[in-house]
Amino acid sequence: MSWLEKLMPSQMRSDASAKKNAVPEGLWTKCSNCGAVLYSAEMERSLQVCPKCNAHQRLRARNRLDLFLDAEHREELALGLEPRDPLKFRDSKKYRDRLNQAQKDSGEREAALVMGGTLKQMPIVAGALDFGFMGGSMGSVVGEVFVNGVDAAIERGTPFVFFSASGGARMQEGLFSLLQMGKTSAALTRLADRSLPFVSVLTHPTMGGVAASYAMLGDINVAEPEALIGFAGPRVIEQTVKQTLPEGFQRSEFLLEHGAVDMIVERQHLRDRIHEVLGVLMHQPPVAPATPAEA
Repeated sequence: MSWLEKLMPSQMRSDASAKKNAVPEGLWTKCSNCGAVLYSAEMERSLQVCPKCNAHQRLRARNRLDLFLDAEHREELALGLEPRDPLKFRDSKKYRDRLNQAQKDSGEREAALVMGGTLKQMPIVAGALDFGFMGGSMGSVVGEVFVNGVDAAIERGTPFVFFSASGGARMQEGLFSLLQMGKTSAALTRLADRSLPFVSVLTHPTMGGVAASYAMLGDINVAEPEALIGFAGPRVIEQTVKQTLPEGFQRSEFLLEHGAVDMIVERQHLRDRIHEVLGVLMHQPPVAPATPAEA
């Protein structure tokens, strides 16, 4: 406390302190890439893309689907699925306690979410992983939610789009989580057998067993800019192959250059580009541009 504050009456000191703390919480946010302090409303308008450096910030699964799907005719699928602790796993904390905390913090029951709806009036089933729920890790319920989404797309005869953001398989479920790699891949085979397209959108980060299974099995693999995509981390790979790897070799731009992804699309253009791609894959005639009179 400064000498001036000591001379001030206590009431004046408390009023000054109240004014100092009067800035509403959540008014500002900080870019995880360049560190710029940004107005939260501005970030919402830019779909959580930093206007200073174009870094695509992480989106929660529900927020992502809200931005992607049309506002009307939307319904959540695969409800009522609850994660369990089949191995009674414990590290520094019980797995059950980690699940309870993740559910409390995220407001979701699990890391995966699927919805039926429309994309620019095209019927579609879409899903997303929530990195805020245990790093978007894929456990048995995440695999089941994904398969539910595929089955709903098959039943409705619609495309399936899934947004991945994950550190990989969930270690607390051991082999149960690894089995989801085969389970989700087999479900996509059923989708392909019915000539229904799957578009996989890889966001930052998409790693481990998720990247090694369904996330790279899209008819079209789309990535957001600068997304980290791969199986193991760079240090593990370098120690295994005993070679220095090129800088940025697991970023979406490097993967596009080497054919591992088909396109990189900025978030503001995702709806339009995916709708265009699905129109081609579903053999729908292109929408004619509006005439000046119609416009």
